[in-house]
This record gives sequence, structure tokens and C-alpha cells, in this order.
Amino acid sequence: MIFILQLVYINEGQESVFQRFEDITMPTILKYNGRLLLRVRPTENTFIEHHIDKPYEIHLVEFADEEDFDNFKSDEERKTFLHLKEQSIKSVLLIKGAKI
Repeated sequence: MIFILQLVYINEGQESVFQRFEDITMPTILKYNGRLLLRVRPTENTFIEHHIDKPYEIHLVEFADEEDFDNFKSDEERKTFLHLKEQSIKSVLLIKGAKI
């Protein structure tokens, strides 16, 4: 099992485009033995301390293995909507890990 934590930073004014991308691609996770464990849109008052930019959303996803994650990233249908990602997302900090 691998875990993917993403801090997602979006371009200002592109919230609806980002939401369209998420609505289309999130169900794709299930096709590749993945599961969305957590999706958080933090508000200003939820930060206790920070030394990096505040993300728009935080995602925690699990996949059975690295191959499933790679297959998810390579999904042909998902690729057809990457223009929405490129338009709406400024940057993503991706952290891979395993449960210990």
C-alpha cells in the first residue's frame, strides 16, 4: 500500500475549472485500486502555524502499489482533461509514503 498526500495550489479565479477537473478525475482513482481517504479544503482559521503557502486543498489517497498509481497517472481518459488541470492548478506538493 502506498499513500499520496497532495497540497494543491490553484490559480486565482480558477476554482470552478479545478472543480470540473476533480469531478472528472477523482472517480478514476477507483479504477486503479485506489481510494480517496481525505479531501480537505482548509479555511483561514484551521491553520495553527505555517511556513509555506496555504494550500487550496489537501488530498490523501491510497493505492495498492506503485504500479496502480502509475497506471492512474497514465489513464488515457484522464489525460484528455489535463488541460483543465494545467489551467487551474498553479502547483502541487506531492508526498509519497507508506504506513508504518
